[in-house]
Amino acid sequence: MGSPLIVALDLDQKNALDLANKIDPQDCKVKVGSELFTASGPKVIKELKNLGFEIFLDLKFHDIPNTVKKAVEMAIEMGIWMVNVHSLGGREMLKAAYEAKETASIKPLLIGVTILTSLDNNSIKQVGLELSVEEQVLLLANLSKEEGLDGVVCSPSELTQLRKKLGESFLLVTPGIRSQKVEKHDQKRTSTLTEAIKKGADYVVMGREITTDSDPNKKIKKILETVL
Repeated sequence: MGSPLIVALDLDQKNALDLANKIDPQDCKVKVGSELFTASGPKVIKELKNLGFEIFLDLKFHDIPNTVKKAVEMAIEMGIWMVNVHSLGGREMLKAAYEAKETASIKPLLIGVTILTSLDNNSIKQVGLELSVEEQVLLLANLSKEEGLDGVVCSPSELTQLRKKLGESFLLVTPGIRSQKVEKHDQKRTSTLTEAIKKGADYVVMGREITTDSDPNKKIKKILETVL
């Protein structure tokens, strides 16, 4: 498994590659999300792979089952390490994503997104979800596990419950992480890195705290000292 740290490259292509050249692939994996992939497409995946990075493609596929299956197949062809789909897409969509992975010669990790860390109980009620955030996350995580996914993305707030309910082998990937009590930005359900690891996170995603630092390589090594 190696380092639990995933650095979110929520930047344009030039700045993302500049940063990637300053950090060590042995210390972290990298996340390519909607902003970077929309700007650069598969090209940036290839360039990051050439630098030695394992890549989490964070596009949260959420569509009809056949479309999601094809999207996962295309992601696998790019040679990514981890890809996610939105668990709210339902059982048949999750099944289709799993089938795409299982028929591939090289199988990436496939994880489901439960409830975004920018949402809270009031937010999910506004879109018609009547369960609490914790209840909804557990429901979606169980559904993801039933359909063969390797794990889920969840906030630090749900880590303890999910680890207890879903076992040690089910991957928990956690955004909303800070190395210490710093500004939350647009995320509501956050935690420090040490807290998240203690609660059962397998991988933690950190972005601006690293990407805006004047010495990101030094920052990453300092962060890892607290958990390794």
